[in-house]
Amino acid sequence: MSTPLSQHAIAPAEVLRGPGAWAEGLERIPGLCRRPLVLGRSAATAAVRKQLLTELMDTGLQHHSAELQHDCCEEDLGRIGATCQERGCDAVIAIGGGKVLDAGKLLAHRHELPCITVPTSAATCAGWTALANVYTPQGAFQGDVALARCPDLLIFDHALVRQAPTRTLASGIADAMAKWYEASVSSGASGDGLVQQAVQMARVLRDQLLLEAEEALRDPHSAAWERVVEACGLSAGLIGGIGGARCRTVAAHAVHNGLTQLEASHAHLHGEKVGFGILAQLRLEEVLGGSQLAGQARRQLLPLFRQLGLPVNLEDLGLGQAGLHELQHACAFACREGSDLHHLPFAVGPNDLLAALVSTCSSERQPA
Repeated sequence: MSTPLSQHAIAPAEVLRGPGAWAEGLERIPGLCRRPLVLGRSAATAAVRKQLLTELMDTGLQHHSAELQHDCCEEDLGRIGATCQERGCDAVIAIGGGKVLDAGKLLAHRHELPCITVPTSAATCAGWTALANVYTPQGAFQGDVALARCPDLLIFDHALVRQAPTRTLASGIADAMAKWYEASVSSGASGDGLVQQAVQMARVLRDQLLLEAEEALRDPHSAAWERVVEACGLSAGLIGGIGGARCRTVAAHAVHNGLTQLEASHAHLHGEKVGFGILAQLRLEEVLGGSQLAGQARRQLLPLFRQLGLPVNLEDLGLGQAGLHELQHACAFACREGSDLHHLPFAVGPNDLLAALVSTCSSERQPA
C-alpha cells in the first residue's frame, strides 16, 4: 500500500550550538549575505544586540537594524519589509525571542532571502521551525503561516541563552512538554513511520524535562541546564519538523490562542499560556473522554508546574477577575472552525472548554 506524498521542512540548513556558537557564526554569516537586515525588539535584549551588532560590523557587513513595535504582526511586517527592499537587504538576521524570530522568518520567506535566527532565550523552538505565528498589533493571535523552509542558519549560543530570565526557560519547558501531550493525540493511530518516531521522541523529551527541569532552573551552569535548553530550543523543533502537521498542536496551543484575545493575559509568556493549556486539554480528556490516564497526567504536572512558577489556574494568569463574557470570548475563539482543538477525538464546545479552564486544579477523579 503506497503512502500519500508528504513534504517536510525538517531542520535548519546548519545549526551551531553551544558556547562560542555566535563567534563561529560570525565566520559563516558573510557566506550568506553582505547587507543583512538585523531584526530585534525587546528592550531587555537591547544591550546584547548592540554588542552583537558591533561584532557583526567588524566582519565588514553593511547591516541595517530594525525593531518590531508589536508582536509579529502585518503592520510591522509591511513597514520593515518596505525598508528591507529600499535598503537592498540580502538576508534577515533575527535576534531575540519567539515573536522576533517568527517575524524574521516570515520576512525572509516573503522576500525570498536567507534567514539566520539567533535565539536569546529557550522560551520557544521558533529559531528552528518553518512556521510563524501572526498576531494583531494588540497581541491577539490571528493564525500561523507555513514557510517554505527552516532557517538557513540557527545560532544557538549558550552564553546568549544563559543571560535570559529564568522565567523564560520555565516557559520553554512548558511549551516543549506540550509536544508529547499534543502529538500523542494529533497523530491518532497513524501508521506513518516518521510520525510514530516523532511521537516517541516527544515522549522522551517530556521524560527528560520531568527529570531535569527543576535542576536546570536551579543551576544555569549545570549539564542539566544545557540539556534542557537544547531540548526546548532545538529538539522540540525537530519533532515538529519530522512529524509534520500530524505532530503539532491540539488543545494546549488552541487555549493559548484563545487566551491571547484577552488583554489581561498579555503579561504572560507564550509557554506559560501553553502550559496552562496542557492542563486544560488533560481536563477535557479526563471529563469528556473519560480518560483516567489524562487525570493522572494532569495531577502529575500540577506540582511540577507550581515548582517552576508556571500558571496552573486562571488566577495565576491574571484572569481570576475576568468576566464571564471575556472568558466565553476566549473559549469561542479557541473552538472556532478549523481550530487545532478539534484534533481531540471527541467534540468540544466553548462551554466545555470554559468548564475545563476553571477546573484545571480539580482533584476530582473521573470514571473511565
